[in-house]
Amino acid sequence: MADSPHSIPDPKINPASRAPRVKPDGSPHDNDRVEIGPTELAFAEWAQAGLEAPNLDAMRRYRLDRITAALNARDLPAVLLFDPLSIRYATDTTNMQLWNAHNPFRACMVFADGHMVLWDYGLQPHLSAFNTLVSEVRTGGAFFYFTTGQRTEEKAAAFAGQVVDLLRERAGGDNRVAVDKMQIAGVRAFDAAGIEIHDGEELIEHVRAIKGPDEIKAMRCAIHACEQSIAEMREATRPGISENDVWAELHKANIRRGGEWIETRLLSSGPRTNPWFAECGPRVIGEDELLAFDTDLIGCYGMCTDISRTWFIGDGRPTNRQRDMHQVAYEHIMTNAELVRPGATFRELSEGGHQLPDKYMPQRYGSRFHGVGLCDEWPSIKHPVDWVERGYTGELQAGMMLCVEAYIGEVGGPDGIKLEDQLLVTETGFENLTRCPFDPKLMA
Repeated sequence: MADSPHSIPDPKINPASRAPRVKPDGSPHDNDRVEIGPTELAFAEWAQAGLEAPNLDAMRRYRLDRITAALNARDLPAVLLFDPLSIRYATDTTNMQLWNAHNPFRACMVFADGHMVLWDYGLQPHLSAFNTLVSEVRTGGAFFYFTTGQRTEEKAAAFAGQVVDLLRERAGGDNRVAVDKMQIAGVRAFDAAGIEIHDGEELIEHVRAIKGPDEIKAMRCAIHACEQSIAEMREATRPGISENDVWAELHKANIRRGGEWIETRLLSSGPRTNPWFAECGPRVIGEDELLAFDTDLIGCYGMCTDISRTWFIGDGRPTNRQRDMHQVAYEHIMTNAELVRPGATFRELSEGGHQLPDKYMPQRYGSRFHGVGLCDEWPSIKHPVDWVERGYTGELQAGMMLCVEAYIGEVGGPDGIKLEDQLLVTETGFENLTRCPFDPKLMA
């Protein structure tokens, strides 16, 4: 590595210097650091709640070990990642994540021996220097039309040439590589270069599914920060303000704690709650209306907190119909959570537990369960009626995280209810990681 022009020069702290102060997660207590992370507000709230922050070095090592173990189990020399969240998993680095999600300027190649190469925007090694597991930083991983125009094929071929050289150097010329997501020009360039492409998306989704001890700590912290943010959003919610005003409170509170972004805008009120999936807008919330939301929030450490709640807004009382809908949704997620245990099959999770009354089936939510980690992840477990068309096999393992959810609303109904909790699969069953309260008026 020392002879490579792409190697990071002496990324370790000078042993002669005085040991730096560190934060509870082991990151440097440096006000000018490049690495993003939780704020002092988040650390203080976690300490008050008795939560232990993850050790970031241990979390990064666990993730790299998961990738290399999967490569060796499949007898593959390397995996090449373009998905920005999989790059985050492998490197724990970020770089304009939302822009990167639709402009793939980053790539990461992990070899079975643990050697990791990161292609970054304009060759910016300082953005990953804090993680000494990143072996090399290069440029030239972008070949989307905005940046390469009519030279796209040329740039894709140059990138393929780098991959060929790396496979020769690191894998004895083995021309096989797993790839998660790559643009057409890259696929054609790999074919022309004789690189044999294998399925990297399946590999990395299964790798990411099993959370290690420090990832679980990170998720507990992220969920607590999200729930504190939800509490601030609830405090600000009242009739007479817009849906956007409410959603802005969640964004602000998330960022204040060191969270990162929110994947959707799924908050709606009154008649916009039926059917589901109307995103928040300028509608002014009326007196004695329902407000429903789904956080889809990428919070501290890049961990996704995916919680849904429905609130009654106003000084009046919910109708019997609204309370009945809320009770069905509550029973659905609580009963179905009891199905979660190691060894439970996806088919059992689909067919067992609570099934929705017929009148709510036409507008059912698309999944009964889905995985969660750095975002919504594999698996997605469907209702029995959808199994033939959309279901697939698998079984739960300890360390997986799932969301269990429901949408309840009749076709043409005046409003609807959305609820969702986040679970950890334990060695003996499950733990509900969610502490966010349900609306007491709707629970009455």
